[in-house]
Amino acid sequence: MSLYKKLLNKEENLAVVGLGYVGMPIAVTFAKKGLNVIGYDLNKEKIELYKFGVDPTKEVGDEAIKNTTVLFTSDDTELKNAKFIIVAVPTPVNTDHTPDLAPVIGASEIVGRNLTRDSIVVYESTVYPGCTEDVCIPILEKQSGLKCGVDFKVGYSPERVNPGDKVHRLENIHKIVSGCDAEAVGEIKAVYDLIIEVGTYPVSNLRTAEAVKVVENSQRDINIAFMNELAMVFDRMDIDTNEVVDGMNTKWNALGFRPGLVGGHCIGVDPYYFTYEAEKLGYHSQIILNGRIVNDSMGKYVANTAIKKMIEAGQAPKKSKVVILGLTFKENCPDTRNSKVDDIIKRLNEYGIEPIVVEPWASERDALYEYGIKLTKMEDVCDADCVIVAVAHNEFKAMRLDDIKQLFKTGPDAEKVLIDVKGLFKIKELKASGMKWWRL
Repeated sequence: MSLYKKLLNKEENLAVVGLGYVGMPIAVTFAKKGLNVIGYDLNKEKIELYKFGVDPTKEVGDEAIKNTTVLFTSDDTELKNAKFIIVAVPTPVNTDHTPDLAPVIGASEIVGRNLTRDSIVVYESTVYPGCTEDVCIPILEKQSGLKCGVDFKVGYSPERVNPGDKVHRLENIHKIVSGCDAEAVGEIKAVYDLIIEVGTYPVSNLRTAEAVKVVENSQRDINIAFMNELAMVFDRMDIDTNEVVDGMNTKWNALGFRPGLVGGHCIGVDPYYFTYEAEKLGYHSQIILNGRIVNDSMGKYVANTAIKKMIEAGQAPKKSKVVILGLTFKENCPDTRNSKVDDIIKRLNEYGIEPIVVEPWASERDALYEYGIKLTKMEDVCDADCVIVAVAHNEFKAMRLDDIKQLFKTGPDAEKVLIDVKGLFKIKELKASGMKWWRL
């Protein structure tokens, strides 16, 4: 009997290693399909939250966590009871932009020492082409004493979850699947087809599947970098970039990308994984790295513009009270990792400015741990000289300019500075506000 059928019959268990924005929804979704699921994470505090029915990621919601049959655990020996193991741990980059494989190496060691014969291990973590074969499989073999392809199988199926997106969900995004051999591909495809309503897409080998993930995000990164470069040029030409994009999008083949801060653990990271491996093979990227340079510079560009506008408004920036609305890497998502808002803050710090940060989605603990920032409640904000709307959370999109003005100190509108990074307010309204304003 195939492993797929044993999972369906509850004769074997499925496990997910890493219960973050990717792993937790996978575990819950497989459990909904009637499989016995073990959810493992090193973070005991996170496991306790799940056990109490709390979803810190806000991806599936507290109610789904309360009602799920997933066995949440921080005891890695529970993995011995699983035959189909999915690894979904983060893969960040180091300060020098080289891949930080510590999480995936650590997860491989944990899985390896608990691996049993006839198991299948599937990696979802983003890695460079060749990493699964060259790094992960040797660790699994060393820790388990078993041989890949003989005693156990390995697959790679890159995650495509878009945190905070309630439209493009795990179930309705085509999933790439691959395996170390044809038998592995068949089993892995059958298992994922249980939860992927739109179907899976098998590719010929692990390296191809790894390449698909880093390339699809590199493509987005390059397109956004192009728009960011245009925004900086249009700023000098006194042309509004969003109006240009709106006009461009009337053509059928326009791509619809807009300028902005590019952070998070996909678009802001994956291109570095790709170029890292390319450079090892003697090829230096001509486009991808330049796109990264542009996108990584946008936080500093926004901060510099804010300083310029404050000076134009007659302010002394070092004495100005700056309020930043938003800290997470994207709207309506609590994930603060690799947020480029931090680049704005760091640049302002260089001018002696310690901005106040309002963030309704992220936890105070994460903000303090990641960036050393103590969050402020919106109701406690007053007497601002400059307000930077950095993230398009629904809470901020619902605010009118009159609401924004309530955050400023009393005085002439001409001395108030509004930096609209996401273009939430219309140009006509901004011009009529009397404030010194700018939008990316």
